[in-house]
Amino acid sequence: MGSESYQLLSKIATNDQHGENSPYFDGWKAYERNPFHPTKNPHGVIQMGLAENQLCFDLIEEWIKNNPKASICTLEGMHKFRDVANFQDYHGLPEFTSAMAKFMSKVRGGRVSFDPKRILMSGGATGANELIMFCLADEGDAFLVPTPYYPGFIRDLCWRTKVKLIPVHCDSSNNFKITREALEIAYKKAKENNINVKGLIITNPSNPLGTTLDKETLKSIVTFINEKTIHLVCDEIYAATVFTSPTYVSVSEVIQEMKCNLDLIHIIYSLSKDLGFPGFRVGIVYSYNDQVVSCGRKMSSFGLVSSQTQHMLASMLCDEEFVESFLLESSRRLSKRHEKFTKGLEEVKISRFPSNAGLFCWMNLKSLLKEETIEEELKLWHVIINEVKLNVSPGSSFNCCEVGWFRVCFANIDDETVEVALKRIRVFIGKETKKKVEQVKRWQPNLRLSFTSRRFDENVLSPHNHIIISPHSPLVRAT
Repeated sequence: MGSESYQLLSKIATNDQHGENSPYFDGWKAYERNPFHPTKNPHGVIQMGLAENQLCFDLIEEWIKNNPKASICTLEGMHKFRDVANFQDYHGLPEFTSAMAKFMSKVRGGRVSFDPKRILMSGGATGANELIMFCLADEGDAFLVPTPYYPGFIRDLCWRTKVKLIPVHCDSSNNFKITREALEIAYKKAKENNINVKGLIITNPSNPLGTTLDKETLKSIVTFINEKTIHLVCDEIYAATVFTSPTYVSVSEVIQEMKCNLDLIHIIYSLSKDLGFPGFRVGIVYSYNDQVVSCGRKMSSFGLVSSQTQHMLASMLCDEEFVESFLLESSRRLSKRHEKFTKGLEEVKISRFPSNAGLFCWMNLKSLLKEETIEEELKLWHVIINEVKLNVSPGSSFNCCEVGWFRVCFANIDDETVEVALKRIRVFIGKETKKKVEQVKRWQPNLRLSFTSRRFDENVLSPHNHIIISPHSPLVRAT
């Protein structure tokens, strides 16, 4: 684009702050250029960087067949066509918001209830995240975000709002737990840099860790934001993907048990992960703040869920028997797929972070790095993308403060493709292991020579030599 044409556009159209210039999104592009297909392109890239839940489509399809009245596009449901097609109230269809409130309660074990009047609609969780930012923060304001966190937050939360994200660094030494100490350090640093902190964003269950926050951690977080008088935005879009203990605890449950300023509490939800409906663009903001509800209601006009989608989902979510059986079966299938994939990793000695929720694993490939640097992590990622032909996401794109971690999704492909992926991993690890063995064999004569020669030349182990052997050398660990 010429400079004159470039200047005709807005800053938002010409900047690169959308966050998509990262390995996370580059992996998707690599898949799109060369997508795997079992017969048409068996050597293509397998998409394991997309957190989609495709394990229960058959259950949804069966319900649709048995409930033709739920759609205005069938003979049985066409009598509702005009009413639904003309509906455009920002509050949403009453039957839809009521059904959503009941479903959100069901997913959280029925231990908390939700008011349909506080449900705000938006275009998926992406739109819901941006909507809450517009309601809570001004340009230049910041939100604390524990690491590792979803790479798309940069686009969703910051691109158009001009809000900043401040990482709260968590690491594997305490299982990436969000501690009061880490929160205080990040908050203090922001204040020292004259940054106005408006809130804290957490994801529960975590993306990419696949873990749920315990009640004590949630209470600590709520206490922190109350003391600082800042907002808490809880991204709970994976709430129904918990497949093993511990059970899920929502912030909505915790705030019932402690004193706090409810005006500071906001929940982001959607049906993209729990039901596997990303294409329906059902994003929800649930706020306990009346002013946010009022403002958000007006803003929702920029990203309403279509009335046709609302109508169909209202029928589905009101079917209590179906919802009950779906949630149980979805959990069972996620558990089975998780077990299958993680056992495949264990067979080739790949460790992973213990998880109980989500659509992905947080696997540790640190042992394959020549050096513990982001550069080496990305080199390994390029090999996995280009040679192993698997799109996985490097930890650095999640702002992880430790190198060597990778997120790999397992619920967006079928069983046969999982087997192909595991086979590729086995072959790759086998080659890497063989390389290490051959490297050790090459170095062993040099080691013997070096130790023998030391009797005659004390300078062999000098830093000025090409070969330096120390207690921390990979050379010594290899033997």
